[in-house]
Amino acid sequence: MAAHLKRRVYEEFSKTVQPHEEAPAKKLRLSKPSKSAALHVDLCKATNSTDSLQFLLHFARKPVEAESVEGVARILLEHYYKEPDNSVRLKIASLLGLLSKTQGFSPDCIVDDAINTLNNEKSHQVLAQLLDTLLVIGTQLPEKHQVRQRLIEEACKHLLDTYFGVRNKCLHLLGCLGAVDTLTSEGLGASPARDVQSIISDYFGDQDPRVRTAAIKAMLQLHERGMKIHQIIYDQACRLLSDDYEQVRSAAVQMVWVLSQLYPESIVPIPSSNEEIRLVDDSFGKISHMVSDGSWMVRVQAAKTLGAMLQVSPHFLEQTLDKKLMSDLRRKRTAHERAKELYASGEFSSGRKWADDAPKERVDKNAVNLIASGACGAFVHGLEDEMYEVRIAAVEALCLLARSSASFAEKCLDFLVDMFNDEIEEVRLQSIHVLREISTHITLREDQLDTVLAVLEDSSRDIREALHELLCYTNVSTKECIQLALLELLKNLNKYPTDRNSVWKCLKFLGSRHPTLVLPLVPELLSTHPFFDTPEPDMDDPAYIAVLVLVFNAAKSCSTMPSLFSDHTFRHYAYLRDSLSHLVPPLRLPGRKQLYGLDSVDSGSGSGSVESAQLFLQQSLNRVSTIQNLEAPGAQDLLDFTIRDLQRLGELQTELAGAADFCATYLRCQLLLMKALQEKLWNMAVPLCLKQNATAAAATRQILEETYKLEFLYSGLESRQVATIHHVRLQAKALTLILTARTRRGVEPLSSSCEKFLQEVESFQRLFVSELPHLQDSFVEKVLELMPRLSSCKPVELVKILQTTLRQSGLLQLRLPQQIHRATATIIEPTGESDNPLRFTTGLVVALDIDATLEHIQDPQNTVKVQVLYPDGQSHVIQPKPGDFRKPGPDRHRLITQVYLSHTAWTEPCQIEVRLLLAYSSSSPSSSSSSSSSKPGWSDSTDGLPPPEAAIEGTIPFSKPVKVYIMPKPARR
Repeated sequence: MAAHLKRRVYEEFSKTVQPHEEAPAKKLRLSKPSKSAALHVDLCKATNSTDSLQFLLHFARKPVEAESVEGVARILLEHYYKEPDNSVRLKIASLLGLLSKTQGFSPDCIVDDAINTLNNEKSHQVLAQLLDTLLVIGTQLPEKHQVRQRLIEEACKHLLDTYFGVRNKCLHLLGCLGAVDTLTSEGLGASPARDVQSIISDYFGDQDPRVRTAAIKAMLQLHERGMKIHQIIYDQACRLLSDDYEQVRSAAVQMVWVLSQLYPESIVPIPSSNEEIRLVDDSFGKISHMVSDGSWMVRVQAAKTLGAMLQVSPHFLEQTLDKKLMSDLRRKRTAHERAKELYASGEFSSGRKWADDAPKERVDKNAVNLIASGACGAFVHGLEDEMYEVRIAAVEALCLLARSSASFAEKCLDFLVDMFNDEIEEVRLQSIHVLREISTHITLREDQLDTVLAVLEDSSRDIREALHELLCYTNVSTKECIQLALLELLKNLNKYPTDRNSVWKCLKFLGSRHPTLVLPLVPELLSTHPFFDTPEPDMDDPAYIAVLVLVFNAAKSCSTMPSLFSDHTFRHYAYLRDSLSHLVPPLRLPGRKQLYGLDSVDSGSGSGSVESAQLFLQQSLNRVSTIQNLEAPGAQDLLDFTIRDLQRLGELQTELAGAADFCATYLRCQLLLMKALQEKLWNMAVPLCLKQNATAAAATRQILEETYKLEFLYSGLESRQVATIHHVRLQAKALTLILTARTRRGVEPLSSSCEKFLQEVESFQRLFVSELPHLQDSFVEKVLELMPRLSSCKPVELVKILQTTLRQSGLLQLRLPQQIHRATATIIEPTGESDNPLRFTTGLVVALDIDATLEHIQDPQNTVKVQVLYPDGQSHVIQPKPGDFRKPGPDRHRLITQVYLSHTAWTEPCQIEVRLLLAYSSSSPSSSSSSSSSKPGWSDSTDGLPPPEAAIEGTIPFSKPVKVYIMPKPARR
C-alpha cells in the first residue's frame, strides 16, 4: 500500500504539462470554376447538333486562361470524334485555332490530335478549317522544326484533294511554314529531294483559277519570308499574265515584278528570235502590256507596279509615253549584214522577186521588236483610262519614276499638266501633288503654266491651296510667266478672299526663286514713274500687299532692286516687316541701316547659333541640377532666372522652342513645389496659416495641370521623361494628401486618401520599373523604401512621414531626348480684326468658318476640339468631323470647319472667344511606355491584377483665343 502511494505521488510530481496548442486557422483558397468542366457540362446537355453549335458560339465569347486551354482543347477534341454534324466539327476546328493563339500556351500538345483528325476527316470544308488550325499551330511554334516539317508533309499529302479550298489552304501553309533553305533528301527520307518552290510551282497550271492564285501568293509569301525565288519560275509567271481570270493575272504581275527585282541584270531571250535583253527590261515591257488589260483591277496593279521598277533602261521607260514603237526598240541589222545580203542577191535587181530592190533602210513591220507593240504608250493608256483609280495609279507611278530620272521628268511634264483638267477632283489633286514632288527637275513653259493656272478657278479649296503649294516650288522660264502667275493669283484673291494667306505665301516663294525675272517688272508692279509722282496705294488692299510680298522677297537676292522703290514703298516695307514678318524678309536698304540694323543680325543666324543655343540649354539644366534639395538657400532665385532664360531662348530659336518650353515648364513645377514647402508654412498652427494653405493648394492644382501639359502637349518624349513627369505628379498628390490632413477633420476620409495614394505609388512602380534605377535620391525612391512601414502605419503617421520625405527629397535632373516638339495651333480665320458683328436671329444659328494650322499633333481627328466661350460664361465644345482635317505635310495638319453659334437675344454686340483644345486621357497609350492599346484576348485575365485607376480626362488650350463680335437679334413677330 505504501509503495502504491509512493508511486502515485511520484507520478503526480513528475507529470509534464504540455501547453494547449491552438489549431491552425484554415486558409480558404478561392478557385475559379474550370472552363473545361463548364464546357463539358454544356456539351453534355446538348440534345442535337444545333444546341451544340449554340453552346460553342456562346463559349467562343468567353475568355479562357492559359492554364485551362489544354483541358478545354481535350474536351473539344473528345466531342469532335463523337460529333456527326459537319458544321459543329467545323466550329470546333476553328476554336482549336483560336485557343492555340492564347499567350502562355504551347500548342505542341495538341499537334498529334489535330493531325489525327485531319487524316480521318471526310468533309472538305472541315479539312480546310483543320489545315488553317495547323497553320496557326505551326506559326506559334517557330522553333519546333520537326513539328513544322510534319505539318508541311501533311499539307503536301492533301494537295491532291479534289476540293479547291483544301488545296488553297495547303498552298498557304507551305508558303507560311515552308523551310527557307532547300529541303534535302535526308530531310524527306528516301523520297527524291524536292524543295517547296518546285512543289508550289506545279500548281501554277492547276485547273482551278483560285488554286493558281493561291499558288502565286504562296510563292510571294516565301519571298517575304526571305527565300530567294528561282529564276526558272519567270517563264511560268509570264505565261500566267495571259490567264483568263483577273485574280491570276493580278498576282502574276506581282510575281513578275519580284523576279525583276531579284534578277534585274539577267539575260533572257526574246521569243522567236536570237535577240536577248535584260530581265528587268523584259518584265517592264510585259507589265506595261498589262496596263491595257480588260480588268480595271489588273490595270491598277500593273500601273502601281511600273512605278516601282526603277532599274529599267531609259529607252524602255520613254516608250511608255509614245503609242508608236520607237526605232530604239526594233532590232536593226548591221551594215555588214546588209552588205552581205546585197552581195548575195547581185548588184542589180533581176526582177524575179517582188520588191527586191526596195530601200534596205525601210523597217519591216514584222521585224523583231524588243517590246510588245501593246506595251507602247502604257502611261498614255493609263492616264486616259475610263476608271479614275487607274488614272491615279498611273499618275503616282509617273511620280516615282520621274523622281529618279530628270530626263523622264521633263518628258512626262506635258502629260501630268494635262491631268489638271481631269473630271475627277481626286485625280486633279493627285496630279498637283505629283508635279510638286518632281518640281526640282522641271521648268514650266508659258503654255504649260497657262494650263496650270487655269486650275485656280476650281471651286475646291483643297485644289487651289495645293496649286499654291506647287507654285511655291516651281521654276518658270520667262518674266511673262511671272506676270501671268501674278495676274491669275490676284484674280484668285479677288474671287476667293479666304485664300489670302495661301496666295501671299505662294508669292513669297515665287519672288525669292525668280529675282532676276521680277526685276524688269518692278516699275510696272509698283506703278512708279521716273518723272511724275504716282498716288500712294492703299495698304488695306490685299492685292497690293501681295505685290509687295513678291517684290520684297525678290529684292532680298537682288541688290539693285531697292533703287527702284519710291518713298512710300520704304514706309510700306517697314509696316509689313512688323506686321507680316513671316512673309517679308529683312532687307539691306540704302540709307536706312539704322532702322533695319537688327534685321541683319537675324539674317546672319545659322547652324552655329543653333549649336550654341543647344549648349546654353544643356548648361542651364546642369546648373539647376546642383540644387541638393528643394529648400536649399538661393534655389528659388536660380530657378527663377533659369526659367526666364529658357523662355527667352524659345522665343529666339524656333528650332529649340519645344525643348526650351518643356524644360521651363518642368522647372516651373519644381518652383511651385518649392514655394509650397516653405518652412514657415509647416511650423505654424493650422488656424494661423489658412491663407498659406490656400496658396499651397492652388500651387498643387497648377502643378497637376502643368504635368498633364508636359505629358500630352509635347511629342518625342522617351520613357525616362514620362517617368520624370509622373514623379512630379506623384509629389503634387503627396502634397495634396498632406494639405487634406491639415485642413479636414475625421479619420475615414483621410484613410481612404492614404490608401488611394499608396495604390498610385504601386502603379508608378509597376509602370516604370525599368526607370527606377535612374530615379536615385528622389522622392519616389524614398517612399518605396518606406513602403512596408507606410502600409502598416496609421494615416496620421503616414502623413508625417510623407511631409518629411517630401521636404528632404532632391531635385530630379531632367534629361532631354533628341527631339521635343510642342503641339501648336494657329487660327487663321477668323482673324478677330473685324468690328462688324455677325448678326443672326435668336433661336437660329449662324455658321462661323474656322481655318487653323496644327503642328505636331499625333491624332487630330480624335483629340482636337473647338471651344466657344460666350460672355455670360457659357462654354460650348465642338468636335470637328474627321473630313475637316487635311495633312499638307509631315507633322502638319490643316483644320477647315464650321462652328454653329446660337444664343438668346442681346441688347448690344459682344465678343465671343474661339480657341482650340487638345483633349487627353490619362489611360491613353501615350501616358506610359508599358501600357498596351490591344484588346484583351483569351489569355488576358485581369482577375489577379489590382483595379486600374480611373481615367482622368481633360482638355488643354493650345492656341491663342480669337475674339469675334456677334449680335443675336430678337425674333420679329
